[in-house]
Amino acid sequence: MGDWEALLPGLTEADRRQVEVGLAEADARIRAVLRIAGTYFWGSPVTSVPEWATVESWPAEERRRAALAMHLESSNASIPTALNDVVRNLAAEDVPFTRADLVWCLQVAARGECFDNGAHLELPALIAPRLPAGELADLVPALSALVSELVDDYFIAAGPRRRAVTLFGRAIDRATGSRLPSWLLHDGDTFGPAVRAELGDVLVAPGVPELLEHCATLDKPAASRQWLRRLDDLLAAADGGPQVTRQILDAFATRGRSVHDDSDRLLRGLVWALSRDGDEEATDLLARATATAATAPRQASGYPHAPRTAIVAVRLLADRDGDAPVRTLARLAGTVRNKAVQSRVQSALTGLAARHGWSLSEVMELAVDDHGLGPDGRLRTPVGPYEATVEIAGDRARLVVARDGVPLNGVPAQVKQAHGDELVWLRDAVKRVGATLVSERQRVEGLLSEERTWSYPDWSSRFLDHPVTATFGRRLLWETGGDGQRWTAGLPRCEPDGWTLVDRAGQTLPPGRIRLWHPARADTADVLAWREHLLAAGLTQPFKQVFREVYLRTPAEEKTHTYSNRFAAHILRYRQANALLRARGWQAGYLGTWDGGYESEATKVFGGGAWRASFDHALVDNPDPDRYDVEYCSTDQVRFACRDGSAWQPAPIVDVPPMVFTEAMRDVDLFVGVTSIATDPQWADRGEDRFSAYWRRAVVAELTPSAQVRRDALARLLPRMAIADRVELSDRHLRVRGNLRAYRIHLGSGNVMVEPDDSYLCIVAARERTGRLHLPFDDDPMLSTILSKAIMLAADDKITDTTVLAQLRPLVRES
Repeated sequence: MGDWEALLPGLTEADRRQVEVGLAEADARIRAVLRIAGTYFWGSPVTSVPEWATVESWPAEERRRAALAMHLESSNASIPTALNDVVRNLAAEDVPFTRADLVWCLQVAARGECFDNGAHLELPALIAPRLPAGELADLVPALSALVSELVDDYFIAAGPRRRAVTLFGRAIDRATGSRLPSWLLHDGDTFGPAVRAELGDVLVAPGVPELLEHCATLDKPAASRQWLRRLDDLLAAADGGPQVTRQILDAFATRGRSVHDDSDRLLRGLVWALSRDGDEEATDLLARATATAATAPRQASGYPHAPRTAIVAVRLLADRDGDAPVRTLARLAGTVRNKAVQSRVQSALTGLAARHGWSLSEVMELAVDDHGLGPDGRLRTPVGPYEATVEIAGDRARLVVARDGVPLNGVPAQVKQAHGDELVWLRDAVKRVGATLVSERQRVEGLLSEERTWSYPDWSSRFLDHPVTATFGRRLLWETGGDGQRWTAGLPRCEPDGWTLVDRAGQTLPPGRIRLWHPARADTADVLAWREHLLAAGLTQPFKQVFREVYLRTPAEEKTHTYSNRFAAHILRYRQANALLRARGWQAGYLGTWDGGYESEATKVFGGGAWRASFDHALVDNPDPDRYDVEYCSTDQVRFACRDGSAWQPAPIVDVPPMVFTEAMRDVDLFVGVTSIATDPQWADRGEDRFSAYWRRAVVAELTPSAQVRRDALARLLPRMAIADRVELSDRHLRVRGNLRAYRIHLGSGNVMVEPDDSYLCIVAARERTGRLHLPFDDDPMLSTILSKAIMLAADDKITDTTVLAQLRPLVRES
């Protein structure tokens, strides 16, 4: 029962008897027909079979009683699947329902069961809008409460729920005289009431309610010609129709929050209405609405604010001219996690690229927003006696307020009080720049899987002069080649006449075609020399490039032909693994104990959109039957597919381009290396036997390519450290000589064994710090963990951590 039942007016015994008279006979008669039809509750609609013609010839009063009987059945039967259509057919327009009928139906529905097809609400929803306004007046509180409950009810399927809300809403509007349909912009979200409050009389201007109602009737993303013709007529007839459309969409884009499914449907129609205007202002608004609709809350990255609107808006935006569509869609390509929206963004970008004669990768490159930043990566704005600056510091955006050129700690109270609007805009600008930095870092790193080259001018303007991309491009290693065959590597350097590349000796390289350097294309000596140069120069790259891992095909992978088992049979901490998958741009369904949730395939596009890698993983059952959360997953095969038009065709491992293969396998290695239970230093203390054998194997396993690169980085870093005389590297371990004992740290898992008996030592680092030691990259947390453990163990007699001391004291006494 809902709260709305308490608001229903009473029904006299006389009225109740009048409603229920003859119900038993009508029930028996209609059931006889249903049995003859042979499709009761099952198959195609009962009303479509020949036997139903008899029912349609019954007198109106007989059909009324049969409808009431079937309503009683639909509110109490266990599977009233077919009753929606039965009740709807029985309750034809000529049937004389009364106010008492409506009250009785609502009381029955409130006391009965609630089914996902909304059958228990079908008849009262049909009766309510037929009654005169005077008979509905005292029912408005109950009907309004019922509608409010329905808009928040996600157990009823969207179609029946929307139908009931619409019909009850029409009854409420008839009783109250409201011109704007109450089922539009309702209180199922914060957006609807806010728009009603902001626009007020605009929404009830002549022709506007009819326009909005039509926009909300679009059931599919694609609008038919008939629907569009009607839309154009309503836009022309409504008082300020096009302007109302823009005002509502602007309110949605400005608020930037998730909306109810009903509001989403209305916005979808309004986006089509906006698309009828071809001016630049409409394009900019469409771009903003598209970005808002496709954006998802941080805590639910797979659920956009308005998914139905996003799917339509992406398509319509791609057909517009100008820079805004390219910029918006390119930004969404790197941020959207919803599969349906993401696929449409990719298709839209592919279409844009084909129209302009660009590659998909080039579209993304040309669309990077500079947010008004100057060449130095700063946007300065006077704010009263102060100067506020939005700037890029490292890989992040920040707001700095200064007075007379002196930066201040925080924002002064005077600025907050007197310049609140400007401050809001500046902080939003910081967020926008930050979002572009995140997507750009991912995009630029993704270029490592492509075989792209740039002319010298394009390279300079896109990667070194662009205020956002430059924060990455200036710290990367590039190659130049005059003949396209012989390539020479160098780092960017700014000269008075522009950017140049310089080699390790500081010599300027002759200009030519430019490409991004990758260790897979370089010889070993060159890779090692650049690693040493990077450390000596103190340069921190935005992501691993010079120290990047390289993955080559193995004979086993060539033998399996279509898949790789290199990273199969690992046990991962699922939530952490899933978060890392998404952070690296992979799309994956969430695992769970439901149909289709026991296995998942994560996918990511490489090679500029021409190749796709897939990584299979599966749920590991929780031994506790009362727990339904997914704690662990197991890994399986990695496969590849190449794009064939709009489809993907499976490809043999040997056909996968080396750059695509190494980058995809590097990601999977990262997932395993970071989230495997083998990297959990507390695992051995859990007392769990299920994965003990795997854990013991993994903590001392042969090093993967990522761990091998870590070993090489350590070989170059350790001689520069104060503990250099206390450490030595072996094939798989870093041996540390403390003052009490000696220790071996595995370079893959980071786990510590105490010599000579290989006792396990659990160390959980509170913070992964290495003091002031320069690291050439910051995307390998295990490197920092190993260094911090080595520094602590080299001075093991100074350890104060009680958990570590409790493990060491017995070992020291034994020795």
